[in-house]
Amino acid sequence: MAIEQVWEQPECYDPAPRDFNRYGQGRRRKAVVVLSLVWGGTIALHWVSWGSWVVWLLTTVMGVQALRLLWAKVSPPTAPALEDDAEMPLVSLLVAAKNEEAVIERLVRSLCQLDYPDYEVWVIDDASTDATGRILDELCAEYPQLHVLHRRPEAGGGKSGALNEGLRLSRGEIIGVFDADAQVSPDLLRWIVPLFRQPHIGAVQVRKAIAPGPKNWWLRGQQIEMVLDAFLQQQRRRLGGVAELRGNGQFVRRSALQRVGGWNEATLTDDLDLTFRLHLDDWDIEFLFTPSVLEEGVTTFRALWHQRNRWAEGGYQRYLDYWRPWLLWPWGWVKRWDSGMSYVSQYLLPAATIPDGLMALWTKHPPLLWPLTGVMLLLFCGSTWRGLAQLEGKTSRWRLLGASLRMMVYMLHWLPVVATMMMRVAVRPKRLKWVKTVHVQYTVES
Repeated sequence: MAIEQVWEQPECYDPAPRDFNRYGQGRRRKAVVVLSLVWGGTIALHWVSWGSWVVWLLTTVMGVQALRLLWAKVSPPTAPALEDDAEMPLVSLLVAAKNEEAVIERLVRSLCQLDYPDYEVWVIDDASTDATGRILDELCAEYPQLHVLHRRPEAGGGKSGALNEGLRLSRGEIIGVFDADAQVSPDLLRWIVPLFRQPHIGAVQVRKAIAPGPKNWWLRGQQIEMVLDAFLQQQRRRLGGVAELRGNGQFVRRSALQRVGGWNEATLTDDLDLTFRLHLDDWDIEFLFTPSVLEEGVTTFRALWHQRNRWAEGGYQRYLDYWRPWLLWPWGWVKRWDSGMSYVSQYLLPAATIPDGLMALWTKHPPLLWPLTGVMLLLFCGSTWRGLAQLEGKTSRWRLLGASLRMMVYMLHWLPVVATMMMRVAVRPKRLKWVKTVHVQYTVES
C-alpha cells in the first residue's frame, strides 16, 4: 500500500490552523468567579432545606459515571500491522532537557537503539548549566540520527518553547516526546506507529510507570497511582470520552499539532493543554496500556507537593482558558460530558471541601458532601484494583485489594493540593513558573 494512502487525513481535515492562544486571557478573573460559585454554592446547600437532596442527586450522577468506567470492558486498541518497513513513516523523537546530566546519556542511548527503520532524535538543550550540553555533543559523534539544539538562556517558553523549536527543525510525520528520565523498550515505535493509520487519531499516549527505586511510601504510592491513572484513561477512551496526554511517552501527528498551534508556551502543563486543543479540534487520542514508559518518581512529600501543585494548576488552567469552546464548539456531547465529570471530581469537589468542612464545624453537622467524596474514593479503589489485575494477571485478589485501599489513603493528598491551588490562582497576580523535577538516577535498595 502506498504511504500516502496509509497516512491519509480525515475527510473533514482543514489545514488552516486554529488560534487557541486568544483564549488564554483573564485567568485570574475567571478563577475568582469559579471559586466564588463553588464556595457560595456549597455554603448555600448547608442553609437550604433541600441541600442534601441536591448532593444525593449529584452523587447519583457521579456514581453512574463511576460505574460506567469500572464496568466498561477492557479492550486494547487495535490497528492493522505494518508488515513492510517501507510503509513506516519518519518519526521524530523530541526531548527537552535542562540540567539533566545524571540521566541524559542513558536516555539518548536507548532512543538511538530503537527497533524502527526511519526515525530521528532531537534533544533540545534548554540552556543547561551543568554537563548536559557536553554529554550531548559527545554522543552526536556516535549516533548519526541524533541532533542537538543548544538554546540560549534568554529563550522563553519553558519546555513548550523548547518543544516548539524541535517541531520546527524536525521532519517526522509523527512527533514523539520524552522526558530526560524516560526508559523505553526497543520495540516501542512498532506498537505506536500502526495506530496512526486511523485518520481520526491525532495522538497516542503510552502508559507511564514509575521506575523501581528506594523503598519509600511516596514512591510506592506513585507507582500504584500510575496504574490507576492508566486504567481510567483507558476506560474513558473506550467510552468515547477524553483520553489525556501525559507528556512523557506522548506521540502526536504533525498535521494535528501544527493545526492547533503547537505547544502552548503560556501554560504550566503543555501535555494537558494540548489534550484540550486536540479534542476541541475534533481529533481523538488513543491510549496504550502496554508497553509502558518508565520514569523516576519523587521520593519526598515536599517534592510531591510541588509537582502535584504544578500539575493541578496546569490542568485547571485549560478549563479557565477554553471554557467557551468547551461549552459551545460542536466537538461531541460524550467528550463534553466526560470532561465535565472529570472537572467536577478533580477540581470543584476538592475546592468545595474547605467551605463544606467549615460549615460542618459551624453547624455541628457532618460534612454535606461526604457521599460525593465517598464515590470518588471508591472509584479510585475499584479502578486501582482492576488496573492492577490487568497489569499483574493472576496476582492474589486480596493483595490487590490491600494495595487499592492504600491507594485511597494516598490519593487524599489531592484534596489539599487542589483546594489551596484554586484559592492561590484566584488571589495572586498571573505568573508562569516552570519548576522542573530533579532527576538523580537513583538506585534500588536491596
